Amino acid sequence: MVRSRDTDACPGALQVHQAADGALVRVRLPGGLVTAAQMGALARVATGFGSATLELTSRGNVQLRGVTYVATVAEAIAKAGLLPSPTHERVRNIVASPLSGRVGGNTDIRDWVDELDAAICAEPRLAGLGGRFWFSLDDGRADVSGLAADVGVHVFDDGYALTLAGRDTGIRVSDVTATLVRVALRFIEIRGKHWRITEFADLGDLGALLPGAQPGAAFSPVTTPPVGWIPQDDGRVTLGAAVPLGVLPARVADCVAAIEAPLVITPWRSLLICDLDEAVADAALRVLAPLGLVFDETSPWLRVSACTGSPGCAHSVADVRADAADALDADTAVHRHFVGCERACGSPLSGEVLVATGDGYRALRNNDVLG
Repeated sequence: MVRSRDTDACPGALQVHQAADGALVRVRLPGGLVTAAQMGALARVATGFGSATLELTSRGNVQLRGVTYVATVAEAIAKAGLLPSPTHERVRNIVASPLSGRVGGNTDIRDWVDELDAAICAEPRLAGLGGRFWFSLDDGRADVSGLAADVGVHVFDDGYALTLAGRDTGIRVSDVTATLVRVALRFIEIRGKHWRITEFADLGDLGALLPGAQPGAAFSPVTTPPVGWIPQDDGRVTLGAAVPLGVLPARVADCVAAIEAPLVITPWRSLLICDLDEAVADAALRVLAPLGLVFDETSPWLRVSACTGSPGCAHSVADVRADAADALDADTAVHRHFVGCERACGSPLSGEVLVATGDGYRALRNNDVLG
């Protein structure tokens, strides 16, 4: 749904959203990358000043709900190294192939994440980009290109392709970071009241944004995260953990942090625990699975998601998370997303979207690929 507005209402760590259950803080994690120490800091903040949960978002970020003492929380987030630029903190929206550099892919794009983040923060004009605009870096496995970020790069065998709204433009680039920044700056010049490229009426008419762009077929969206015991190319192990409905209890986050391993929050509201020796991975699996993290790739939890719903969102007419949990179906292969109102927040690009009516649910959208 297109919701053009004059001001950017997207929350961050400094500009928060006053939800029905209190202040909502959103912490950007470019590429979903977070250290164990930073995860521990977020867990402590959530326990001491919030709802004692961490919400994982569809852009690989983390939200804290019911926050009290917003200034104190912002200070703690900054101290953890998660707020490098007060002016640009809401525009550091970068998704990247979560397993890049560890398993498969055409190239390791992790350095690009750091370079792009630094370039965004260094360009004063990009402070006006808005919190809804986002970038994608796909290492060639086609996992994040299909998420339809506003602008991105997809690594093919023969070079780097520029993408717009999840479509190959046919343009090959050499300097990835400079190109993405240039497109974002051009978007600011022509956007009007739009905050996303997808809000333009005609995606095929983007010559004003990128001369020579001829958006082709969309990359297929991916809705299932990498889950389970994942052997890395270097002989070590990544553990992929689905987080039911993206809600990670702070006490579980603290246990994850205690492993002292690199962590990645994926755009599918899941968690990767990386670079583990097999013995450590086995021990972690035995501890974390009973705490509610899901390591079974056949689990029905991988095929259900939900917006915040009641009581956290004043727009919602139902406790959609509870209803989604009650509606788990091991026999369906269709991803179902439960929402509390017509805004359909957080809806994936494929599968079924079910909207609460007050006395049940009806299908809001039921397409193979949602535009």
